Amino acid sequence: MTDTTETHTTPPHGGSGGYDAYKFRSPEFRAAVDALRGLRHDLISQALAYHPLPPMRVDKGLSRRLSGRLREYAVWTPHALITAVGLIAMLIASDNWGYGAVTNLFAGVLALAPILLTMVRPVLAFWLSLGGTAITYQMLNGASDEWPWMAGSFACHLVVLTVVAIRTRPRTAVWMWLLTGGYSLIWEGGVGGPHYYRSNTMELLFISALSLLAVSVWHIRRDAQETVTAQQTVTAHERSRRTLLEERTTIARELHDVVAHHMSVVAIQAEAAPYRVENPPPELEKAFATIRENAVAALTELRRVLGVVRAEDYEAPDAPQPTLADLDALLDNVREAGLSVDKAVTGAVRELPQGVELSAYRIVQEALSNTLRHAPGASARVEIGYVLGGLGLRIVNGPRPELSLLKPSPGAGHGLTGMRERVSMLNGEMTAGATDEGGYEVAVFLPVPLRDEGDA
Repeated sequence: MTDTTETHTTPPHGGSGGYDAYKFRSPEFRAAVDALRGLRHDLISQALAYHPLPPMRVDKGLSRRLSGRLREYAVWTPHALITAVGLIAMLIASDNWGYGAVTNLFAGVLALAPILLTMVRPVLAFWLSLGGTAITYQMLNGASDEWPWMAGSFACHLVVLTVVAIRTRPRTAVWMWLLTGGYSLIWEGGVGGPHYYRSNTMELLFISALSLLAVSVWHIRRDAQETVTAQQTVTAHERSRRTLLEERTTIARELHDVVAHHMSVVAIQAEAAPYRVENPPPELEKAFATIRENAVAALTELRRVLGVVRAEDYEAPDAPQPTLADLDALLDNVREAGLSVDKAVTGAVRELPQGVELSAYRIVQEALSNTLRHAPGASARVEIGYVLGGLGLRIVNGPRPELSLLKPSPGAGHGLTGMRERVSMLNGEMTAGATDEGGYEVAVFLPVPLRDEGDA
C-alpha cells in the first residue's frame, strides 16, 4: 500500500511576514488553512502520481500453504479481485433498457475504467469516477429512478472510494468522502428540481462511510502491528547485545583472575630469585628487579583496565579458576542432578594454557547445563581429544525420552552465545545443531600452538 507524507519547509503564505501573520491567527483559522493544504496535497498534487499496486506477499496467512504455480499466481490476487469487481460494475452500468449497445458499452467502460485505474493512479481514479458519474447521468437520463448516482456509477464510486482509501491513508479517505457529498449537493442543486424526491446521495454517503470507517480501522490496526513488530525487533536486538556484553564481561572477569594470578607469581618469583643464588652478580639482581617492576606494573595496569568490568558486589574466587582436571567433579555434579553422562578422552593428555583450560571447562559446563534444561532425562557424552595443534571437544546428548515426567525449561539465550564468544576469543571453531537421532551436538576446536612454535 502507498502512503504519502507531507513536509513543510516554508511558511504557508510565503515569506517571514506571511508566516508571522499566520502564526498569530486564531486556532480555527490555522486549522482551516492546514486542512486546505492537506486537501491540495492529497487530492490535487497527487492526482497524477504513479503508484502501482504491488504484488501480494505470500509468506504468511493461508497463501504460504500454496506451492508451485499456485503460489506464483497468488501474488496477483488483489489485482484479480479489483478487476473482477470492475467487471461486475461494468455489467451493472451497461444494463439499461431502451438504449443502444454503443451507449451501454460506453457507460460500462466509464464504470470499469476508474476501478482499474486505482491499481496505478489511485487519486486520478477518484476524479475520473466523479467525472464519469456526470457523463453517465447525461447519457442515461431517465433510464432509472436513481439520481444523481446511476446504478453502475453508484457501484463504481463505492469501489473506488474503498480501494483508494486502502491504498492511501485515512486523511485522504475523509477528503474523498467530503468531496463526494459536496459534489452530490452541487449536482442536485444545479440539476435538481423534481429529481430531489429520488436522490440516492444519502445512501451512497452512508454505505461509503461504513466502508471507509472499516478501512480506517484496518489502517490503524496495521500501523499498530508494525509499531509493535518494530519495537519487538529492537527489543530482541538489544537483548542479544546485552547477552553478548554479559558473556564478555564474565569472560573478562575470569581472564582477569587468571592473568592476575600468573603475573603475581612472576613478581614473587622474580623478587625471591636473587636470594636463591649465593653471591649473585649485580647484573642478575638488576635483571630480576627489572622483571619484578615490569610484572608489578603490568599487574597494576591489568587491574586498572579490566577491573572496570567487575560488578560492585563481585568478589574474586578464593580457589583457582577450574580446568579440565576438575571435569570429573563437574560430571559427578550433573549425574547427581539426574543426567547420565559419559566421558571419553583421546590423545596424549598434556597441560594447556590456563585460558584454554578454563574456556574448555566452561563450554562443557554450559553444554551439559543446556542438556539438563532442554532435554531432561536424556543421556549425554563428553569427548575430549588432545590433538596436534589444539584441543577438540564434542558434547552430544540424545533425544528427550517421550515418557519422561520432566518438562523442558526455556533458557535465556546465554548458553550458545557464551560458548561462541569463548571460542571466538581463542580463534577457534564451533558448530552446534540437532543430530539425526533427535538430540543436540556441540563440537569445538580450540587451537593451541606447539611449544617450539610459541618459542619461535
